[in-house]
Amino acid sequence: MMLMASSVAVRRLRALLPTRADWRGSRWGRDLSAGITVALVALPLALGFGETAGLGAGAGVVTAVVAGSLAAIFGGSRVQVSGPTGAMTVVLVPIFSAHGRDGVLVVGLLAGVLLLVLAFTGAGRVVRYVPTPVVEGFTAGIAVIIALQQVPLVLGVHASAGKVLAVAVRAAGTWQPGTQWVAPTISAATVVTILLAARLRPGLPVALPVVIVLALANDRLGWGLSVLGAVPSGIPAPRLPAIPWGGLESLLLPAVAVAALAALESLLSASVADAMNVGRRHDPDRELFGQGLANLAAPLFGGIPATAALARTAVNVRAGATSRLAALVHAVVILGVVVLAASWVREIPLVALAGVLVATAVQMVRFSALSALLRSTRGDAATLVVTAMATIALDLVQAVLIGLVVAGFFALRATARTAVLSPTPLDEAEHVGEEQGLLDEHIVAYRLDGPLFFGAAHDFLLELAEASRARVVILRMSHVTTIDATGAHVLADTIRRLERRGVTVLLSGVQPQHRQVLEQLGAYAGLAHERHVFASTPEAISHARVHAARVGQRATPKSDRTDHARGELR
Repeated sequence: MMLMASSVAVRRLRALLPTRADWRGSRWGRDLSAGITVALVALPLALGFGETAGLGAGAGVVTAVVAGSLAAIFGGSRVQVSGPTGAMTVVLVPIFSAHGRDGVLVVGLLAGVLLLVLAFTGAGRVVRYVPTPVVEGFTAGIAVIIALQQVPLVLGVHASAGKVLAVAVRAAGTWQPGTQWVAPTISAATVVTILLAARLRPGLPVALPVVIVLALANDRLGWGLSVLGAVPSGIPAPRLPAIPWGGLESLLLPAVAVAALAALESLLSASVADAMNVGRRHDPDRELFGQGLANLAAPLFGGIPATAALARTAVNVRAGATSRLAALVHAVVILGVVVLAASWVREIPLVALAGVLVATAVQMVRFSALSALLRSTRGDAATLVVTAMATIALDLVQAVLIGLVVAGFFALRATARTAVLSPTPLDEAEHVGEEQGLLDEHIVAYRLDGPLFFGAAHDFLLELAEASRARVVILRMSHVTTIDATGAHVLADTIRRLERRGVTVLLSGVQPQHRQVLEQLGAYAGLAHERHVFASTPEAISHARVHAARVGQRATPKSDRTDHARGELR
């Protein structure tokens, strides 16, 4: 048994490891060009996200290099780019406030282990069940949080601790327009420049040139803006963070949140990359495996937890990437820039990075998609709004769960409305000649269409329970799409109530996959006779006529039957 289990584990591991086929079809020139382009976009973001998370700009650079290269090699997408992201920093800020630097690093290690477990168990395919309104609402909420996080830096005021929205409001309240105008002006100019360039020349990596110009201007013009300062000139030696064994249980829940977010964002990003890169499909379990290794390694070098970055992945695809080489080049280029120009990178103004992140937050939101969802259905609109608000107010994983619950509620309600109980006559094609006269014989035939499940069962069968004038009720089950325990239980209860009132119930066309559910939950036990289940509707109708006539004779007085017989003799 142990040998068999180990053999299965080995086969599973081999399925998750990279192969030579991962590098086939690579066009080196296009991949090198795409990798350099993505690096120019990713470097200022890595610096900004590392600073925002609380571990410093160097941690963001380490994450982009270490996690970005490992995820490129071991991940499940050929064009995906990984590193520090805005969504992840939103989760990491409260963890850093509560547990400090080592707490964040330990959470990253634990999240890496959880991601590897998810990869081995084949959980990657679950993300396909996340509805579009949840994804768009989640993204919009993250964008708002990222923008709110930059408000103190944009205004040039001191940032206090607390909830993001409260901190932003307090920062706006302490800002003095008369004297503190340099930082807001520079931030606004940065945002406008990046957004205009993205509109006029999509794909142009303008963020890095902007921060270079602002760094030179801050030095030459003496603006006195705060700069990054501590940026490593290389990748530090690996070390195991100080693990708080006594309070390790307090880090388990944050680790689950980080792992869930990393899995969700990475798989959603890979799905978008597939849509942009026709003919390529990612392996979701391998993607989780790659992200797990990336999150195991990055904290050892002082990096923060990582995930796939949708914006950088989109730039990579648009720049012509054909293989994993482009994402690997992106990590190498960032490392080279930091090694060769660390002293210059340290002079980048924080306010410039804040402007870059605000512009990134604006670009994250697809306003056309939001508008379309808000106009589509009430369910989609409500799911979108609730998910976005929950993302801003609560934990990101909780927001996704709330969004899934809301989406599930509206989906169940829509599905329940497709359930129809149709009395005879039904249509022109099915037994109409036979069924037109059934009502005169005190026989009612109902056709059950759609799902018979907990969301529809009670309303679906309410009309059936009121069929009081019929002697025989035929339930046509051939058009039932699904039956769950609640539906079968309600159907069984309805049959018992009709039978107790003297109404015989016949079933026809029960599908084989539904028979076992109905038998086990008592629907058949409620029938007056075990032979009251028929393969087809004509058979049920024939039996119903015989039964209704027999009941009618018992109900007719003897003198009436005698007069009727004499009339027939005449």
